[in-house]
Amino acid sequence: MSKNKKNANVDIFQLLLEKKEKQGKIKWKALLESLNVREFFEDGSISINERTCQGLECELCIKACPTKALYWRDGKVGIIKDLCVYCGACVLCCIVDDCITITRKRADGTTESFSKPGDIVVLFNGINSRRRHQRVRGIFPDDEAYLKRCGKTKTA
Repeated sequence: MSKNKKNANVDIFQLLLEKKEKQGKIKWKALLESLNVREFFEDGSISINERTCQGLECELCIKACPTKALYWRDGKVGIIKDLCVYCGACVLCCIVDDCITITRKRADGTTESFSKPGDIVVLFNGINSRRRHQRVRGIFPDDEAYLKRCGKTKTA
């Protein structure tokens, strides 16, 4: 009797949906690996302002997209959201500010949003600066380690 009550609470449709989502993520990651995309964001959004988009004249965003998530469709730029990794390459090369907007969530929970090439440059400089700082601190955790490696001693 207790087995029947336990099985009665199982939602088979929810289980099937979860299984399909897991399979989709596995396929998505395999696709990204085949395209040699190293950094990607699973959670995010992308939108294109059709009023300001000059896609017919430039198509730069379509050419820059590493996963081919952007394409030309019916006189405007279309998005295959399942392929987008929210890398920002399209925003970086767009000739019109606030045309493409990307919002993404990092693994640590921080959310980033940008719609201008300058925003991307500032974001990447900050990320690269933190990475360089971490590498240097890994090699030289303090002044003593730096002086020791350089063969010098600390003077008073």
